[in-house]
Amino acid sequence: MSGKGARRLGDIDLRDHATALTLPPALDGPFPAGFVWGTATSSFQIEGGRAGRGDSIWDRFCEQAGTIVDGSNGDVACGHVEHAGSDIRMMSALGMGAYRFSIAWPRIIPGGRGDPAPAGLDFYDRLVDGLLATGIEPYVTLYHWDLPQELEEHGGWPERATAYRFAEYAEVIASHLGDRVKHWATLNEPYCSAHFGYGTGTMAPGRRDSAAEFAAAHHLLLGHGLAVDRIRDRVPDAEVGIVLNFAPAHPASTDAADIAAAAIEHARFNRWFVEPLAGVGYPIDDTGDVRWSGAEIHDGDLDIIATPIDVLGVNYYTRSLVAAGPDPVAPRVPVTAMGWEIYPQGLSEILRWLDDHFSFPRFLITENGAAMADVPDGDGYVDDRDRIEYLRAHLAEVHRLIGEGIPVAGYFAWSFLDNFEWAHGYTQRFGLVRVDYDTLRRTPKASAGWYSEVIRANRLPWA
Repeated sequence: MSGKGARRLGDIDLRDHATALTLPPALDGPFPAGFVWGTATSSFQIEGGRAGRGDSIWDRFCEQAGTIVDGSNGDVACGHVEHAGSDIRMMSALGMGAYRFSIAWPRIIPGGRGDPAPAGLDFYDRLVDGLLATGIEPYVTLYHWDLPQELEEHGGWPERATAYRFAEYAEVIASHLGDRVKHWATLNEPYCSAHFGYGTGTMAPGRRDSAAEFAAAHHLLLGHGLAVDRIRDRVPDAEVGIVLNFAPAHPASTDAADIAAAAIEHARFNRWFVEPLAGVGYPIDDTGDVRWSGAEIHDGDLDIIATPIDVLGVNYYTRSLVAAGPDPVAPRVPVTAMGWEIYPQGLSEILRWLDDHFSFPRFLITENGAAMADVPDGDGYVDDRDRIEYLRAHLAEVHRLIGEGIPVAGYFAWSFLDNFEWAHGYTQRFGLVRVDYDTLRRTPKASAGWYSEVIRANRLPWA
């Protein structure tokens, strides 16, 4: 980066944010010593390198007309496979203490089962070793939606066998990386995999079948429970968990029908996955007109799913306003570029509910961030004060929760890089770092510098 006001942080150019931004005084008190500060990505969204892996359900989904807003795909994405070294140096320059990334199952086992591909293992070896060499702790997520296409052709997640294939894959990765990786998440947002992938069809693999949706949800959780045991067998000192997405479900009015509809949404979105993990079982009786017989539940399944975990990852972006009628309720302003209401207090609502109702040892905020209407200058720099305010408001909620005694142990900003945003293609930018998709040039945004200063100080600038 060139231009007036530029400075170098490590080998990365950053604007002088002390002059670019007027930062208010710090929030009273630092974050706890040892609080984990990081950023997050997922394999299909950034890696590219399609020639080096097998096909995933997202590759096939992208090939279908009308599925991706801009007609794009993940063949190149951010080119992270080729640029991992420089991406690690940039994270280090920004002071990241941790990096949450997912492993591409089709890069390791192209067909979903069988022997691992040496080239795939080598890539993640180099990634993990590079992170550790710069003092960045790797946080691995085993599944972030990119199921090997061959497994989908054999039925995908609605088939019980897929849970066992996932456990085998988890064992391969734990065996290979467990000497260096101590932080593991099995699945990312199984709600999205099941509901949008098999229920509404708006995400890969694009099926629209309510029965398949609920079968997939159960087998995803079964795969999680089986994988937890495989990881612990191979990595006895591992911290193992799962990542779920949450959104408070608020009635759109005080009408009794809207209140009842919000309770059903809460059961289907927030409770459906966390309650089986906590040993409560599925909230079938509270989900309105859901028609699921539960035939996929075999003896012992719920015990496997409820295998104790060490940490619950919480992804939070917005709340849901719910009305009894068929029409969706418009979000209240302000909103992000995705049209999602900016509602930071919802993060506290979710964490208090989780802490009050369940007994998870600790929580990590594994995703939180915002797509904004970024406008780069001639150098590619984005002065994204709107994203800074989003992050500031949500981190204030995290600080408040810790003060209340809720065990929130870390925060991962979504996302490190602008990337392929699933069905939205490359039209939405969540990154702390801007990616020019034509040249793959990375340019840290103002939010990257601001977040870097928060990490350095371990405290939050506040008005």
